[in-house]
Amino acid sequence: MEIEAEVEQSKFKRICVFCGSSQGKKTSYQDAAIQLGKELVSRNIDLVYGGGSIGLMGLVSQAVHNGGRHVIGVIPKTLMPRELTGVTVGEVKAVADMHQRKAEMAKHSDAFIALPGGYGTLEELLEVIAWAQLGIHDKPVILLSLCFFEILLMPCAVFVVEMKFIYLLQVGLLNVDGYYNSLLSFIDKAVEEGFISPSARHIIVSAPTAEELVKKLEEYVPSHQGVASKLSWEMEQLDYPEEYDISS
Repeated sequence: MEIEAEVEQSKFKRICVFCGSSQGKKTSYQDAAIQLGKELVSRNIDLVYGGGSIGLMGLVSQAVHNGGRHVIGVIPKTLMPRELTGVTVGEVKAVADMHQRKAEMAKHSDAFIALPGGYGTLEELLEVIAWAQLGIHDKPVILLSLCFFEILLMPCAVFVVEMKFIYLLQVGLLNVDGYYNSLLSFIDKAVEEGFISPSARHIIVSAPTAEELVKKLEEYVPSHQGVASKLSWEMEQLDYPEEYDISS
């Protein structure tokens, strides 16, 4: 009965999961994807993800689908032959490119979680962290951490300014097998060298299990920081309007 009460109180309808189209070399990666899917199901949370049927994407989406929750997959048309094999689950939205994919995933999601992945996963992950720091959104971001991290350069997001204050979000690391140790070390170094503010460092939290991680998402409250304008993440607009004055 306690579990049912907790499910009813969940504040999320959908969570976006970034993850790899490969399964990785360790079974712990695969186990984490399946466990995360089951945790979402236990809380009546639907899934938004990259649309692939292979790798960790396939495992987490199948786990959520098997549990009776809705799955929305967003995939660029050019990746469909590579990442869609066999039977797909849930609703698949085909989009034109990677920029539209991220915008569509964000539009349908109340929070973000990252499982292990390669360059694509990390690019998506770091961009939503930057969106949060800039105030483009105040949705929580959680990282499922498993053993290895590659650091990417992050492209600039396109945005439209709205005159509101920004909020910093928290990023949670499920740091299984030390997967995100390198990321945490990099961020600590960036704080030490003055490239990331100490307050922005507190965006990131960690937890050892999917259950605890999602619980932290549920408890997440944005921290108000009146340091910049809040930025709209309506990414359908790929360029500023010609009449838009960025100095205003």
